[in-house]
Amino acid sequence: MVAAQKQKIADFLDITTDFLGSGYKSEKTNYQFEDDPVPPSQGGADSLEQIAREIRVCRNCSLCEKRLNAAPGEGAAQPLVMVIGEGPGEDEDKQGRPFVGKAGQLLDKMLDAIGLSRSTNCYIANVVKCRPPGNRDPFPEETSACAGFLSRQITLVKPKFILIVGRIAAQAVLQTSESTGKLRAKFLELENNGIKIPVVVTYHPAAVLRNDEYRRPVWEDLKLLKSGIDK
Repeated sequence: MVAAQKQKIADFLDITTDFLGSGYKSEKTNYQFEDDPVPPSQGGADSLEQIAREIRVCRNCSLCEKRLNAAPGEGAAQPLVMVIGEGPGEDEDKQGRPFVGKAGQLLDKMLDAIGLSRSTNCYIANVVKCRPPGNRDPFPEETSACAGFLSRQITLVKPKFILIVGRIAAQAVLQTSESTGKLRAKFLELENNGIKIPVVVTYHPAAVLRNDEYRRPVWEDLKLLKSGIDK
């Protein structure tokens, strides 16, 4: 193992120390996207931009009532890996982007440790696109309301692999009641519109920030994903 690789592992294992005492509070900026209502794509070619416009004006569930901004997704249009999380938090609600808070900073470190980045070879999205009040778990009817958006995103970006972070996302995407502990440490499979995609499930970065014991299992899951990519 070269020195650069050792340093990436050390950075990943140590990064939570910087966050554990910092909390999750931030100043609230009250602004919204000023999109006009956009009808769903009918007949024409679908696109990530079209999906994002639909999400920002979506009123398919009650989460739209308190959102500042929906967070449709972002990253490479043809990624090696698609990362799927649970839903936006406070920072994501303010910015309209997924994984930009403390957990998002840790996710970026996790991805970088195995040569991945949202700017070059990853696409990042959530199972729900609007923040649940108080960061509660999304209700089944809320994940169902967003399921079509996520399926279309997967179809468009055509990821070679999917990394699911957290129990809520894993259960929603894989249609299972199993815990993260039961789903992790192995390759699973998701079939989306006839295409089978290898899936790795691991703990959510926010859980790693709360519980130091998750760092090592997450690193093992990332190495598993890397082994599949390198084949």
